[in-house]
Amino acid sequence: MYRLLQKGLKKGLKIVLMSLGALLLLAIFVLVAGNVWVLAHTSTYIERDVHQCGPERVAIVFGTSNWTRSGARNPHFNGRMLTAANLIEHQQVDHLLISGDNRTQAYNEPRAMWRDLNRRGVTAEQMTMDFAGFSTFDTLSRAQGVFKVEKAVLVTQAWHLPRAVYIGRALGMEVRGCAALERPVAGVWRLKLREWVARVATLGDLYLWRREPYFLGPVEPLIIDVQQPYPLEIIEEGVEGREDSVAPRLLDSR
Repeated sequence: MYRLLQKGLKKGLKIVLMSLGALLLLAIFVLVAGNVWVLAHTSTYIERDVHQCGPERVAIVFGTSNWTRSGARNPHFNGRMLTAANLIEHQQVDHLLISGDNRTQAYNEPRAMWRDLNRRGVTAEQMTMDFAGFSTFDTLSRAQGVFKVEKAVLVTQAWHLPRAVYIGRALGMEVRGCAALERPVAGVWRLKLREWVARVATLGDLYLWRREPYFLGPVEPLIIDVQQPYPLEIIEEGVEGREDSVAPRLLDSR
């Protein structure tokens, strides 16, 4: 009886291990296939030389924290702001839609972006803030649905661009990617690894569970080269009087 029980347990364990192995192989296949699909469908729309980006009327700049968890300046934030400012300075784009997270009172990405770009010489009339860019998907959905942007240059890091470009084109927008200037950063491999997973999740968002943006709101078409669409008190106070924060936050690719 003991021998039969032992034999049954070994057989059951073997089945479980084989099933787990099959699931692992399937997960790896889905991960690789999903990334190959996204990269193959976006590579021709991404420009890694900032001088070759544009000309275009609008550039969408993706938000991220301007601080790292350690309290240091976020190099990815700096790269995006520098690239966006260069596009304006060299007249490769006319207007910047700066989109980021302002979900809580203690955190305001668009305001930090606006201040940094303004210090780099970008005028108020050349920027529009989107306070509900909680993710890459939300930023692009709102750019199209709220700000009525159909053509744009997307500004973010090269490893983030394939997903951003893929989402934009899947939504029907005519977008191209402009890789933000960057320097070697320790630990960036973690962001790239997470981006591999995010690309596969994006395919699910678009084609399986039909994701919707967290918040859309009323239509507010961009006002380009006329006047800043937000009054100065909003620029100074954020949404509903929210205060800007320099609280360290984990680097993320949005």
